[in-house]
Amino acid sequence: MSTTTAPQAGGPARPAVPRPFAALLGVLAVASALGAGHLVAGLVSPASSPYLAVGDTTVRLSPEWLVEFAKSTFGTADKPVLLAGMAVVLMLLAAAAGLASRRRRTPGTAMITVLGVLGFLAVGSSPAFAALDLLAPAVSLGVGTTVFRRLHALALGVDAEPDADLLRGRRSAVSRRNVLIGTSGAVGAGALAAAGVGQVLSAVTTGSRDEVTQTIARATLTERAPAIPPTAAFPELGTPTFLTANTEFYRIDTALRIPTLSAADWSLRIHGMVDNEMTLTFADLLARPLVERTVTLLCVSNEVGGDLVSTSNFIGVDLREILLEAGIAPGADQVVSTSSDRLWNAGTPTDVLLEPDRGALLAFGMNGEALPPEHGFPVRMVVPGLYGYVSATKWVTDLEVTTFDATQTYWLQRGWARRAPIKTQSRIDVPRAFGGTRAGRVTIAGIAWSQPDGIGRVEVRVDGGPWQDAELATEVSGDTWRMWRATVELAPGSHVAQVRATDANGVTQTEAKADVIPDGATGWPAIVFDAT
Repeated sequence: MSTTTAPQAGGPARPAVPRPFAALLGVLAVASALGAGHLVAGLVSPASSPYLAVGDTTVRLSPEWLVEFAKSTFGTADKPVLLAGMAVVLMLLAAAAGLASRRRRTPGTAMITVLGVLGFLAVGSSPAFAALDLLAPAVSLGVGTTVFRRLHALALGVDAEPDADLLRGRRSAVSRRNVLIGTSGAVGAGALAAAGVGQVLSAVTTGSRDEVTQTIARATLTERAPAIPPTAAFPELGTPTFLTANTEFYRIDTALRIPTLSAADWSLRIHGMVDNEMTLTFADLLARPLVERTVTLLCVSNEVGGDLVSTSNFIGVDLREILLEAGIAPGADQVVSTSSDRLWNAGTPTDVLLEPDRGALLAFGMNGEALPPEHGFPVRMVVPGLYGYVSATKWVTDLEVTTFDATQTYWLQRGWARRAPIKTQSRIDVPRAFGGTRAGRVTIAGIAWSQPDGIGRVEVRVDGGPWQDAELATEVSGDTWRMWRATVELAPGSHVAQVRATDANGVTQTEAKADVIPDGATGWPAIVFDAT
């Protein structure tokens, strides 16, 4: 490798790093900073990773329209897309700073310093901030600037004590190039290794889910979920299985980093407008009557006909009984639940939680095993009949009994409604939208839900014709979805199918179209498909 030079007025030409190497130096320096920060965070506090802290801050401060755009566009992939987008932007900035530093390292050093300051600010502004969290961004900044300065000096061939033999002619250029390439490769590998180890260390602190799963297997349940009859679903037609596998259960939350808390270290504080403030440990939960309930959960961001809906058997303890023991003071109309990382809270109407037949849970089991980390391990809230943004707090560690006037939770601050009962809705799963099927007798099938009352009727029509009653699958409970199917006779060509559901009280879902904000979308689902 040989450096280029540029004439300097009144002095000798200043050497310059070749452009490809200059861009690479910036990228390696930033990658090293991120890897080192992630490694230290894994050792001392996973929440302090500068990269994830910036992502969390972006989510927390993003305007509502941008959050909804991300969810509607990318669905459950919104977090990987955000992190990947951040990585691309950072690498582009790093490459640009490297190119600007071909002759002087000042631009690159300044860019890394600015990024380091942003990391400090993001970590320091976290709701779960602790002083030790500053160690990760400090190490990140130190590693980033050091790597950049050393590689920049090596690229210019002016390292501290250069070997005279390496500075002569072609042998010098080839040798120095090989040293730089080898060093750059080592730095890149080290950055990836540091980030990987940090990720593993963060995951290790989650605690033993296996022990909780074994506890669930041995537990005596005072209430078991009803058996799911074979006639409760039509998966052979293309509709979902009745119970959603844990790996396929939808995930919508604000956490870029899954909170890491073991069952042994978990506790729940219940305070505020109560007669008896309580703190429960995981052992305290296990000592209570354990129940299993089948519940369909929905995200309020689910568009008409969307897929942000899943069903599971949840195991836990009855939340109403705990609140009654705490003693709710008159006038308390909201229970604010907060996650262990303090990045999420939700306000649930007190009167709903205290309904005798509502079935709200503090759940630690899901389909016979411990909650997966991404779904709230060790403990989450489950409240049938309410959209998740007011009821389904994961990694819950705090319940404050208060009022809506006193406390505005995360989503209320962003324009969403206080009360969010799940609306009667339906969906067409078969045929697929814009797909094809054979002409003649065509089966149209899907799901419907109306918690907590249940579904009493589903109707289908094609091409604006008369409504036709669909066959309903066996009902499991009013807290779960219900499958349906109908057979129609269709000629070859393009067709439009619509569906509408009616709850057990005789109220039919509205045709009026409404956006997901402020309390859930409405309208009749419709699909276009071809029959051939």
